[in-house]
Amino acid sequence: MTGDVPPSMSGTCSCYLNGHMYIFGGCDDNGQTNQIYCVDLKDGKYTWRKIIHEVGSAPSPRDKLSCWVHKGRIIYFGGYGHKQLTDTDHRNRSFIVDEASWVGGVFWGWNNEVHVFDPTRASWSEPQTHGRAPAPRAAHASATAGGRGYVCGGRVMETRTSDVHCLDFESWMWSEILPVSSTPVGRSWHTLTAVSDSSLFLFGGLSVDCKPMSDAWLLDVETKKWREVEHPFRNKPRLWHSACPGQDSDVIVFGGSCDYILLIDTGHCNDALVFQTQPYPLIRICEDYIAKNVRDCELLRAQLHLLPTKVLSAVQTRMTFYRPSKKQKH
Repeated sequence: MTGDVPPSMSGTCSCYLNGHMYIFGGCDDNGQTNQIYCVDLKDGKYTWRKIIHEVGSAPSPRDKLSCWVHKGRIIYFGGYGHKQLTDTDHRNRSFIVDEASWVGGVFWGWNNEVHVFDPTRASWSEPQTHGRAPAPRAAHASATAGGRGYVCGGRVMETRTSDVHCLDFESWMWSEILPVSSTPVGRSWHTLTAVSDSSLFLFGGLSVDCKPMSDAWLLDVETKKWREVEHPFRNKPRLWHSACPGQDSDVIVFGGSCDYILLIDTGHCNDALVFQTQPYPLIRICEDYIAKNVRDCELLRAQLHLLPTKVLSAVQTRMTFYRPSKKQKH
């Protein structure tokens, strides 16, 4: 990649919008940053561009924040970072100072601020929200579903939570979802992925007692019920990983660590975990069966060319997913 390549960072926040990936915030060798970069993922050039905003004021430097994408704009929430003492307002409790981290007039801490970036105008704005906002937090998870943004868990001072809050993007009204079922344990560094307009998938994270987690849950935001999901990756805990929706409501998890990385780090993970959240349609089942077995079945190989063009293309794409890994070959 070329252009204004961002420095190496952790805890940055990224999203995809109109063919571009945007990254904001994060922590580099000099601490938290509030720079924003973008790269066109469709022109084949992969050239980074550092965005200099033209309107409004950028948020203070921060990392471990989250974002939502709605109607061509990127909405950022929360995180951990530093502010000048003169920029903190103790009255509205939007910034909680980390008592263990301050130098002179600069204080580090958690926030619950909402900032909106409009790429078409290169503008920052801070909408006036209503209702009871979530407590300031970082390393939480968020997802967009049905015109609303959801926040789940994260670190709030010295504890980790599993509370769920919803922000309506039309009225900017906050509300808390109070579950009527058993709930996941409090955690941070987990992921939350929308698999429908009313269903959110939670995976992994670091628990209240600093245990790497491998459990998965589905939340129905309409019935307010959590349901734990059985899956084949119980032996693969993940924290600080990434997740995105896939085909047929799959959730794809990549990267992260399987340890409490602040104490021990035996290496980061580079395998992709694919979670099925609902029954597959018949065409998907057939494509998967052919792709998984075609290399070992001469009859399937001989008849592969008889498939309609679109179906053949889909099967060939699935075959690359099921190809043997280097470990399997040896």
